[in-house]
Amino acid sequence: MLRIRSSVLALAGLLCVSASPAATVVEDFSTNPLSKGWRVFGETNLFSWNSTNRNLAVTWDSSRPNSYFYYQLGAQFTRYDDLSAEFDLNLADVASGVEPGKTGPLQIGFGFLNFAGATSTNFMRGVWGGAPNVAEFDYYPAGYYDFGGSPWPIVPTSTPSFISAVNSQHYAPAYLDAYEYELPTNQTVHVRLTYDGLSQTATLAATTNGMALGTLPGLVLNSPTNSQFTGIDDFRVDMFSISSYSSTGDDYDSVLAHGTVSNLQVTATLRAIGRLSGAFTTNGVWQAQFFGRSNWLYTLECTTNFGAWTRVSPTVRGTEENMILHDTNAVGAGSFYRVHAE
Repeated sequence: MLRIRSSVLALAGLLCVSASPAATVVEDFSTNPLSKGWRVFGETNLFSWNSTNRNLAVTWDSSRPNSYFYYQLGAQFTRYDDLSAEFDLNLADVASGVEPGKTGPLQIGFGFLNFAGATSTNFMRGVWGGAPNVAEFDYYPAGYYDFGGSPWPIVPTSTPSFISAVNSQHYAPAYLDAYEYELPTNQTVHVRLTYDGLSQTATLAATTNGMALGTLPGLVLNSPTNSQFTGIDDFRVDMFSISSYSSTGDDYDSVLAHGTVSNLQVTATLRAIGRLSGAFTTNGVWQAQFFGRSNWLYTLECTTNFGAWTRVSPTVRGTEENMILHDTNAVGAGSFYRVHAE
């Protein structure tokens, strides 16, 4: 809510909205996940359900086409929404340099992608700018780049990775040193990735037997130090995926790994209103600006006593972009505003 008194703007609290819808997937692999909405794109033999051990056996092989064990979430989620995924990962082995001349590490991925983009023929995760709409946890094994006979070592890295939609802008930590943690093999690691759309912050935690592997800092998307280009773009994701990425188009990196995934939980929550702000225009009209969703209707409302709210703008449909609502009346003293969403 935004309060106006004697032409002075004061922030009085948060806007009021109805409960935001969420997509939640809980998978313990006690029954065949393919009977519950999970699907495989690409090489089906890279993913195998183990009914006895209640897990999913996965092969990550960069010599094969992009392949996903995925669940479609039923809506598109953006950087203004909330995302989380946690699971148990047990790697039997993981190595780079498994393809001729490709000695650098390619990642194994767990997270949120855009189905149409990720399944297209030009989606190349190992190519700069070749994989838009990514919000995931990546693990890179050790490897090296050969620069004229002088190998440059690459240490294992566990990191959140976010890539925008339009210009494939990478939101990467300013320094990867803090994420240089090796995942142990033949030991269960619990991974938890969360993204908060309000603070624009991704957090990553990896534990074994309840003990943290290290202190992993948050990744703030709207921080200039975490963006490798100027300007802030958005992402659009609509599926969760355990991803085996191809090295097609990447002349340097490769990966081959085997392991299991179990006890998986995924939640994606739409925020009906994002980035709310309010101000007077140059001609004295009060306006509210916010990010609106396509399946929602928005109306600006005003009150002076909190006993009754009056609609002061037309009701408009969300546009999946920044929106502005104006008070069509003269602003009275002691007015409070809210954006009503339904």
